[in-house]
Amino acid sequence: MTEEIIIAGFGGQGVLSMGKIMAYSGFVQGLETTWIPSYGPEIRGGTANVTVILSDKPISSPILQNYSTAIILNQQSLDKFEETVKPGGVLLYTPSTISRKPTRTDITIYPIRAIEEAQKMNASKVANMLLLGAFMKIRPMLDLNWVMRAIKHSVSERNWKYLPLNEQAIRRGMELVDELQNQQK
Repeated sequence: MTEEIIIAGFGGQGVLSMGKIMAYSGFVQGLETTWIPSYGPEIRGGTANVTVILSDKPISSPILQNYSTAIILNQQSLDKFEETVKPGGVLLYTPSTISRKPTRTDITIYPIRAIEEAQKMNASKVANMLLLGAFMKIRPMLDLNWVMRAIKHSVSERNWKYLPLNEQAIRRGMELVDELQNQQK
């Protein structure tokens, strides 16, 4: 199984760190992985995206034009990447940062209210972890224990106190997918 992912939004939304955590946790789980970040010159507020490939077989090229999954955090990224999702693929997006909803009918679309949920948790910086949890529920390639190890590896020791909050956000992201799927029944 191979999962080709684009994560895109503004700098400061945790786009690159989410991709790094995915790639690292896949790697330690024994998957073949790539992580290719792309960002503008601005530290925060500029556009940022990252391509991640997770595969149980060798990856022939890390450069992609089309993706099996897109995780979108702003309108510019939706405009740019919606058409790059392969038919039958998945698009997750944050509806509060999107003015024009996705229109594709040949992919599965999940509006994940990650920003609102992060605010309810009084932790706006965990919106990316909510989206990661949603991705993990929809595409179950990554094990939560390895993802938590990857987060711990990715952040400085002074931020380890936030690991339980990150795990809570990931689990809540999984629940959001369950709630969406139950609403659609």
